[in-house]
Amino acid sequence: MKLNQIPNIISVIRILLVAPVVYGLLNHQFELAWWLFVIAGISDGVDGFLARHFNWQTELGAILDPIGDKLLMVFSYLTLGWMAQLPAWLVALVIARDIIIVAGTLVYQKLTGDKAIEPLYISKVNTVVQILLVVVVIYSLAFLVLPAWISTSLIFFVAVTTVTSGVSYVYVWTHRAQKTIKEGQGS
Repeated sequence: MKLNQIPNIISVIRILLVAPVVYGLLNHQFELAWWLFVIAGISDGVDGFLARHFNWQTELGAILDPIGDKLLMVFSYLTLGWMAQLPAWLVALVIARDIIIVAGTLVYQKLTGDKAIEPLYISKVNTVVQILLVVVVIYSLAFLVLPAWISTSLIFFVAVTTVTSGVSYVYVWTHRAQKTIKEGQGS
């Protein structure tokens, strides 16, 4: 095994943790679900750090990492929404944003031929807040019910950063696509 594959292995482990997290939630094994979700969330930061710090970025990693993130978040939000632990409108908002970003990425790549899509800063903030909300909700189910204002505040921040990042992606990548296409026509 080459060292540059370590981030990819971590991403695969995160993908494999999605099913046990959902299983734990649906079967009221909240402590298990919480620990597995925390491990998966931490793994997202670890694989990114290793890839950047040691220049272990690979094409496979560029695919696995966002897939792992999306699967973990989408299935966690869907499951917590199904269990009425998160509002349905928030679940719909989070999933709609992800669909828009994935569709936009595919359209951008098709129009420009450019495969390099880097996340926006607001998207990173959104991911952190989304993860934090799931951690808090599952923690409240597993260990200690936290004051309602904590989850209410996080729901608000998730909603704001979800909308802001979705709109930002559409705006930024539409302009980049137009610029790339225009430059391509001028040469």
